[in-house]
Amino acid sequence: MADQLYLSLWFPNFRLASLPEKLTAVLEQFAKVADNHGRIAVASAIPLGWNESPVFQRIFVNDDRSEDSDDSLAKNAVAEATEQLHDDMAYEFEVKWQLWQPEEGAEGFDSTWRLEPATVKIIGFGPEFDDASYEQNGHIRVDFGLDTPWVQDENDLDEDGQKRLQQNVEKLLAFVLSVEKHCGISSRLLWTESGEPLAEKLIATLQRVN
Repeated sequence: MADQLYLSLWFPNFRLASLPEKLTAVLEQFAKVADNHGRIAVASAIPLGWNESPVFQRIFVNDDRSEDSDDSLAKNAVAEATEQLHDDMAYEFEVKWQLWQPEEGAEGFDSTWRLEPATVKIIGFGPEFDDASYEQNGHIRVDFGLDTPWVQDENDLDEDGQKRLQQNVEKLLAFVLSVEKHCGISSRLLWTESGEPLAEKLIATLQRVN
């Protein structure tokens, strides 16, 4: 059954004033792995908790028209969304990368895998947002969406499917390791909503398909 996949990040001696810098660093590492030129799709600022409407939101048009504008670059989008930093706000940035996905409606050996855009949300939490949920979610949380691009029963995959799954896992782990190396975190946790330990499963997947 499909599960939601997250990466939680904590930083040493964290202060709210450093959140824009940390968000930019994580977004820039994502851009390197995703090769998306560092463009943000949507930037939002959400007050108090997830049931509230954003007090700021900007949707960026990232096509040929955006080449003359730097507004959607990570450092600029973060600066605009976090212009007013508040303890009880969350700052969410939607970005995209290309992942191999099995064709809709196809199963097992009949699947045809295609590169498709997938949305990732990178969220920075003020310490009072959602009753201080950063303690469980991290100072920054990366929401990858459903785990299906990385978790499949290898016994149901042909050689091409195993190769595509491996490439997705390698991309995910490359991002996690890049953040660990370049963003100055104190700890991280790759987890699923169901609580299943995913990191071990991903490593096992790589070992089985190599």
